[in-house]
Amino acid sequence: MPVSADKEKMIAARMLDLGVTESDLEESFVRSSGPGGQKVNKSSSCVFLVHLPTGLSVKCQRERSQSLNRFLARRLLLDKIEKIQKGFIAEEKDKLEKIRRQKRKRSKRAKEKILTAKHMQSEKKISRGKIAIDE
Repeated sequence: MPVSADKEKMIAARMLDLGVTESDLEESFVRSSGPGGQKVNKSSSCVFLVHLPTGLSVKCQRERSQSLNRFLARRLLLDKIEKIQKGFIAEEKDKLEKIRRQKRKRSKRAKEKILTAKHMQSEKKISRGKIAIDE
């Protein structure tokens, strides 16, 4: 399933906009890993692209077809270059840092604080028990 001419033109236009030429790219083909069976084990369908001026590299083995992987690798590399040029790196780092803080293990003090709050809440609920009417 080769890539359509329209998509190739779009990639070429995007490369032109970002100032990336084919001579800036070093492309090599390696054997893929993972699912795909005998086809993947025999053919070198995985594409490894390196942008020489920036040193950015991309490895794409998403599809079984080498031509489709070439297109996808270029698209991924252009995304990375665009992020660097447009200054999205700081935003990405902030997002990653926020996720890291969220997943961080709680300190002993924080755990104790949460447990005491839970105990107080349970005591409140127990004290709200049904009122017994004596007749």
